Amino acid sequence: MSRRVLLGAAAAVSILLLLVLGAALRPAVVPETATAAPALTPTEIGFVQDMIGHHQQALMMVDRLAADVDPTVRQLADQIADAQRLEIGMMLGWLRLAGTTPTNPHPMSWMPTGHQHTASATMPGMATRADLDALALAHGGEAETMFLRLMYRHHQGGVAMAQTFDELSTGGPVEQAARDMISTQSQESGLIGLLLSRRGAAATG
Repeated sequence: MSRRVLLGAAAAVSILLLLVLGAALRPAVVPETATAAPALTPTEIGFVQDMIGHHQQALMMVDRLAADVDPTVRQLADQIADAQRLEIGMMLGWLRLAGTTPTNPHPMSWMPTGHQHTASATMPGMATRADLDALALAHGGEAETMFLRLMYRHHQGGVAMAQTFDELSTGGPVEQAARDMISTQSQESGLIGLLLSRRGAAATG
């Protein structure tokens, strides 16, 4: 038998041994029964679903703000809309990974019974249909004051939801997003309060 044939046979045997060894070691490296962890917990899913709905109403308020308002108010409204659109996109992505719908069939049910923030089918800070209709008809200074008051109340509700979730959460990207919302919306609420004060109006009323 030629040297070339012997070398080829030896190489074939080596490859076969490596394949057998790899197959034997595979279960130790990658367990056959390993399953992927769920993308979101039930509490995270409920919070994200509700926050998407909450954010969507903020966009509705911006859309209903008249074109003749003060540029400062318009700039703030656009800033809020841009931030909340980005957050909606992020949260929709999480729900897709979790294989669930963007709408919560039982709003606020992620809050445990007896928690300091009482679970309710109505999310805190949400405007009524009458509020939104009145905003759509308002112009000038009236529209500015109405929008700022509605958005202030809306942000206060969003912050309350995010704070409650933060207390329930044990870490992860959803918790970090909730904390970012608390920071951003608290800062915007402060600016809204200042703009209302300049117009001689209170944040509530």
